[in-house]
Amino acid sequence: MRNCADLGLRAVRVALPVFAVALLAACAGNAGRYPPAPALASTQNYSYIIGPGDNINIIVWRNPELSMAVPVRPDGKFSTPLIDEMTAQGKNSVEVARDIEKQLGKYVRDPIVTVIVTGFVGPYDQQIRVVGEAARPQALPYKQRMTLLDVMIAVGGLTDFAAGNNATILRAGEGGKQYSIRLKDLVKRGDISANVEIMPGDILIIPQSLL
Repeated sequence: MRNCADLGLRAVRVALPVFAVALLAACAGNAGRYPPAPALASTQNYSYIIGPGDNINIIVWRNPELSMAVPVRPDGKFSTPLIDEMTAQGKNSVEVARDIEKQLGKYVRDPIVTVIVTGFVGPYDQQIRVVGEAARPQALPYKQRMTLLDVMIAVGGLTDFAAGNNATILRAGEGGKQYSIRLKDLVKRGDISANVEIMPGDILIIPQSLL
């Protein structure tokens, strides 16, 4: 019976390293399933789109009584004393300014309106979402030239259980195409070559390490 027990223990000792090697190989294979994320993102012509939760500052030239700051409601609309309801969601500040001018033109002669967005949140489909083993998973408003490093600073880095180099970006703007990224190299080792630009609507997925 003792010989059988010794043989069993030896089998376990042999099997564990083999299993660990197989698991490491599987993880490495998973990291190579997707192409590396491109270093640069094509957002040169990006224009900020207003979304629910944003605040807009409406300035009507020579009509300070009509100038005010208003929030964009959850339905994407806003109201002023002379405008019952107007949609801001999905438009940039210039488009909203022109819409306001048309409405105010019923009451004011040749109004000139400027709209300034404050309290940026942005539309949901352009927010950057971070899920998985980030210290503070959350949704972030997109900013032009935003990088992976900017995102990781905002979410507080990785947890101790993160498989950072197995993380991926799901790019909604490219029909859900997925890219591999090297978060461990970037955050833990300071390898700036692992930094890449983010695009509006990107979803950053950080898996848990199996080891």
